[in-house]
Amino acid sequence: MLFRQHIKHTLLLAWPLILAQVGHIVTGMVDNVFLGLYFGETEQAAGIVSNQLFVLLLVFNIGISFAITPLIASAEVNKNLAEKASLFKNALVLIPLIAVVIFSILYFSTPVLAYMHQPADVVELAKPFFRVLAFSIVPVSFFFVCKQYCEGLGKTMPGMLISIGGNILNVILNYVLIKGKFGFPNLGYMGSAWATFYARCFMGICFLIIVFYSKKFNPGKEFFRKAKINFYHLKKLFLIGMGSAFQFTFEVAAFVIAGLMIGSFGKESIDAHGIALGMAAFTYMFASGISGAVTIRVGQFKGTNDFKNIKGAGNAAFALVMISMGFFALIFLSLNEILPFGFTKSAEIAKLSSELLIIAAFFQMFDGVQVTALGILRGMEDVKFPTIITLIAYWGMALPLAYFLGFTLHFEIYGIWMALSVSLIFTAVSLYLRFRKLVSEKNKL
Repeated sequence: MLFRQHIKHTLLLAWPLILAQVGHIVTGMVDNVFLGLYFGETEQAAGIVSNQLFVLLLVFNIGISFAITPLIASAEVNKNLAEKASLFKNALVLIPLIAVVIFSILYFSTPVLAYMHQPADVVELAKPFFRVLAFSIVPVSFFFVCKQYCEGLGKTMPGMLISIGGNILNVILNYVLIKGKFGFPNLGYMGSAWATFYARCFMGICFLIIVFYSKKFNPGKEFFRKAKINFYHLKKLFLIGMGSAFQFTFEVAAFVIAGLMIGSFGKESIDAHGIALGMAAFTYMFASGISGAVTIRVGQFKGTNDFKNIKGAGNAAFALVMISMGFFALIFLSLNEILPFGFTKSAEIAKLSSELLIIAAFFQMFDGVQVTALGILRGMEDVKFPTIITLIAYWGMALPLAYFLGFTLHFEIYGIWMALSVSLIFTAVSLYLRFRKLVSEKNKL
């Protein structure tokens, strides 16, 4: 397959994934915007802290669901209907079950907020907000199982459309529940948390209905009925999924812990960090969409042992992510003083956010390369090496360096962001070299 064909096929798969991925981050950004516009620094900081902690375990659940895509893609290309139905049925049991465990951890861990060196008034408001978000982990897990299943079939549109619908509902519910419009109760800042919960319930229920009642996506009633909950598929999903889950969790945990470190510098620093990180996370979703697309393509090529096209698909994905993230870096550099005012009315918070966006511009392409490489390697079912690299990068490098630069050298929030940048560079280079090594070895066989 020619390089331009790889570009074309990757883009066709990627753009719905990008919109769906953007939808996930927009949920938190919408909450942040409403809290910033209708309330003060304390409520906004409470929402930011709650969302950051929630995302840490949400990402773990999402990472496990990512195991579904390459396995379904391989079964699809080999037209193995029984394998496909069995994988889907086992995933429908495993992922929500893990979500229940995560919910229990989330719900009963709220007292920990008091020991995280956050302002006392922020902690008090964050506790109930965080508990409501915890409830949404179970319904959204069904959304991710169905989404990754459909993506394994090469069908990326349903996830995009449901994600857009969920975000539209979230915006509407934020407005009506925060202010008590149209006969709805006035829930104040907690209206934002409940809006997110109801939107995620909607997304999970909608996707289950679509998969089971649409002939295009249904795994086959007869095959699904006969499929057994079996140790082989549960183990395979769990092992690949846990690798992906830890890869994402190591990174997100580093950013969350960095955010908690920043909390010791005051509410303005928390808000500025949340705004700048929200924008960086928004652009990251474009790279994540490309990563998801290349996982599907590599999973299909691996099913037929076509390593030449695995290399071509990987190189095309790297080219696309470098171009898109380079574009966002230029946006951050040129509009860094304007963009923060979309999230805050405070000139001081906006100024601090604008300075952080300059650092974000620097690591954009490295962030894109590392998540794309993770997607390629996941498609090749290579999870052990990337997991070790992410552990070293984020926990062995980023966090100690963040403490050293932020507190020992007194660079504060800037030092912490620089440390995160260093870890992204290390991860990007290491995973790209791993991809080159694997495809070179396979193509020599």
